Amino acid sequence: MADFEQRSLAHVAGLPEQLDAPGLWRGVAFRIGTRRLASGFDEVLEILPMPPVTHIPGSLPWMLGVANIRGTLLPVVDLKQFLEGERTVLQEKQRVLVVHQPGGDVAVTIDELFGQRSFNDSQSVDPAVIADGRYAHFVGRAYRFDGHDWGVFSLNLLARTPEFRQAAA
Repeated sequence: MADFEQRSLAHVAGLPEQLDAPGLWRGVAFRIGTRRLASGFDEVLEILPMPPVTHIPGSLPWMLGVANIRGTLLPVVDLKQFLEGERTVLQEKQRVLVVHQPGGDVAVTIDELFGQRSFNDSQSVDPAVIADGRYAHFVGRAYRFDGHDWGVFSLNLLARTPEFRQAAA
């Protein structure tokens, strides 16, 4: 992801000093349901197309199964179902974010990938505008940009949440 960030920044208009300006935050932007979210580049190991998944009997409904990613088995989680209780409608262009989790990485589904987004402190809004329900635990700040509210979603906190780590029914 660090390489992706550097290559993306090479194509960003503006002076180099503006890219590292105080109060500037950058990350990977995505959508889950109707919510626009972003997570830090340091929290996303990889972005992949939805891999073939093998169901795990006895797992909770939000645990889609496991996928073989370059010889490593990764759990694949329906993040929308975990957070909202509503199953994601999987599509041909579906993407997953690979996240580090203690004990092994995990892939989480997202509804749409927006790519890199940058926000600054002047765009900051109360996170409550986007962080209700279970999202409130994972969204600590929010920004308003181009008429949309964006929550900064902590994938690290998600990966350490006991309920998320226990996928057995």
